Amino acid sequence: MRIVSHGVDIVESARIERIWKHHGDAFLSRIYTPAERQYCLDCRTPAVRLAGRFAAKEAVLKALGTGWRGRIAWTDVETLPDQLGRPCVRLDGETARLAARQGIDEFLISISHASGLAIASAIGVSRG
Repeated sequence: MRIVSHGVDIVESARIERIWKHHGDAFLSRIYTPAERQYCLDCRTPAVRLAGRFAAKEAVLKALGTGWRGRIAWTDVETLPDQLGRPCVRLDGETARLAARQGIDEFLISISHASGLAIASAIGVSRG
């Protein structure tokens, strides 16, 4: 395994909650996949989970060396837990093509929460 790139992002959970409360389902549908919405909203602290997934999306795009521009959609990056609870990334659309061009086979993700903040780290790795 070889590390190709790394990205990190931090976001205030309260900021995500304010945007969510102001824009409602339109915000959720634009940013999160249906599976992410279900996972985040099905808990006692949905804003905390939403913030973590938002930070993860940003971290992945930073690792790819781009931003949310052109043909990239927020929902092109999906982060959900595996059967052990570890966050896993699924790429679609332009983000999947960017990762393939850079030789990234997988992203290793870590998401943490403390003092009203969510932080995510994304490491792009090549298996070849």
